[in-house]
Amino acid sequence: MARRILIGIAGGTASGKTLVAQRLDDELGSKKVRILKLDSYYRDISHLSKGERSRQNFDHPDAFEMSLLREHLKILLEGGKVQVPVYDFSKHMRLKNTVVAGGEQIFILEGILVLEDPFLRQLMDIRVFIDADADIRLLRRIRRDVKLRGRTITSILDQYEQSVRPMYMQFIDPSKRYADIIVPGGGMNEVAIDLLKVKIQSLLAQGEAEERAARAKQSANKKKKKKKNPPAGAEKSNRRPAS
Repeated sequence: MARRILIGIAGGTASGKTLVAQRLDDELGSKKVRILKLDSYYRDISHLSKGERSRQNFDHPDAFEMSLLREHLKILLEGGKVQVPVYDFSKHMRLKNTVVAGGEQIFILEGILVLEDPFLRQLMDIRVFIDADADIRLLRRIRRDVKLRGRTITSILDQYEQSVRPMYMQFIDPSKRYADIIVPGGGMNEVAIDLLKVKIQSLLAQGEAEERAARAKQSANKKKKKKKNPPAGAEKSNRRPAS
């Protein structure tokens, strides 16, 4: 079985995590790669009113259904398929439809807290943290949430002050210490993208070499077994008839 690789990409809100993941997808070939978003695993809070949903702390680890994500990653890395949830940011709720994932060789998990969880870190082959200045991240978040999520600037700033910044300081920034690579400048950092690409290709080559060695060993063992236990009647046919 071909080795499957998991890359974790963490960082603050609007730091450039998605852009780095997309760049790697483009560089390595999209047929080999599946990007998974931590945001897809927000807990289902559809039972709450829209007002109550909008007041939730979406930057705390408890906001995510980590048990489901862990289970899905184990299945994917074993070669299985899963139904990934779909989350609607404008309504702050999980939708009924899902997306099928599985069969790829490289999985990129990106999200604010992917390096905060010990179990996820253990599964990862490469751990990456995208570093960007707070003012740049806030400006990007305002542009994104106004344009794509239909939010007001006041609501974005209130959320940033009440939960986004405090949770960054408490959970996200400290997770930087678990990163193998810290990338300043996000997806525009060409050197970092090239380094990541080379490391991933090295892991793929290593996996292929291990697979070839395992097949060769299996074949040698079969031949040994065959020599040890010849087919019935083979011994008789080799005997010379008595004169």
